[in-house]
Amino acid sequence: MSIEVKVPNLPESVSDATIAKWHKKPGDAIRRDENLVDLETDKVVLEVPAPSDGVLESIAAEEGETVTEGQVLGSVEEGEAPASDEDDGDDAGTSDQDDGTDSSAEEHSAPASSSNAERAKPDDAPKRSSSGGGSLSPSARRVAAENEVDGASVEGTGRGGRVTKGDVLKHIQSGGGPRQEERVKMSRLRSRIAERMKDAQNTAAILTSFNEVNLKAVMDLRSRYKEDFQKAHGVKLGFMSFFVKACCEALQKHPVVNASVDGDEIVYHGYQDVGIAVSTDRGLLVPIIRNAHQMGLAQIEAAIADYAEKARSGSIELDDLQGGTFTITNGGVFGSLLSTPLLNMPQSAILGMHTIKERPIAENGEIVIRPMMYIALSYDHRIIDGKDAVQFLVAVKETLEDPARMLLGL
Repeated sequence: MSIEVKVPNLPESVSDATIAKWHKKPGDAIRRDENLVDLETDKVVLEVPAPSDGVLESIAAEEGETVTEGQVLGSVEEGEAPASDEDDGDDAGTSDQDDGTDSSAEEHSAPASSSNAERAKPDDAPKRSSSGGGSLSPSARRVAAENEVDGASVEGTGRGGRVTKGDVLKHIQSGGGPRQEERVKMSRLRSRIAERMKDAQNTAAILTSFNEVNLKAVMDLRSRYKEDFQKAHGVKLGFMSFFVKACCEALQKHPVVNASVDGDEIVYHGYQDVGIAVSTDRGLLVPIIRNAHQMGLAQIEAAIADYAEKARSGSIELDDLQGGTFTITNGGVFGSLLSTPLLNMPQSAILGMHTIKERPIAENGEIVIRPMMYIALSYDHRIIDGKDAVQFLVAVKETLEDPARMLLGL
């Protein structure tokens, strides 16, 4: 019996989706609940499972097409999946489902070994030219080696296609060969990110204020208790939880930083739902830690770890990304020393963390070396004055430089 595979119910406010990838092709054996196709929306990727064991009979919508809820994607011929298809290691669809198995590793190791063997052939690359197999002259070989040029990519103009020193120099001066370009259509997520970032610039009056934080106290506290913390709570003690707690404390003192603009009204939120920017292969996602002001360090760390894993595995849900009153982004993990983050609309402020660098500072009349971090607050100047922004950053700084303040409510 033939069973239709349809687009499942889409999340609220999502009208359509794009077919990102088919994991099976017509004629492939499938098992019930096995992922057949990925559907990409503006924020999340939805997996469409197989309705039963059998064979994928046909595909009605190809990769890149836009589909709507209930639309037919293909059909499955119900029946028992042939055993031979299950063990077919060369199948392009099932390879994506094999998560690090030994057979998959063997499949990928074979071509790698072959490639290594080819690279191991003595003097093959530096002596052959792309124009007919001519060898390199001694001077050409020396210049190629000094400039790390693959002799096989240089066109020889000498007798019999021999590559001369002049050929190598000309190849280097021309940029090392033909310049290639590739055009790739933006994913829906990347298009949505671009749209939101441009909207933020066009709508808000964005200004950024900076400060720096001495993280010695936080690092000493983390170093002293990280093992006991992990044993007690089953999660690692990182820096982000300290920043989330420090921001929640500062947001309570400066509620306008936690507010948003709705038309000609300012909406003050009596809670702190903090978004944590997570970088993935598909783009930037911002899952929301709800009621972060009511959570302890362990709860925050557990929530961050869970969201990060879901975001990178593509299993995060749309509800996890909606809402939020304030955002924290950490460019420091990539080595950023300073930046001006863009607002995550309709929020009115975002805190940027940066890399930790040991720098000399004056402390109690002496020059000492301390682990320092620049922090940046980008904010909507339509409702947040410079005074509020600066005082917010000072509050964050004071809390992080003296973490006991969080326990004492100071």
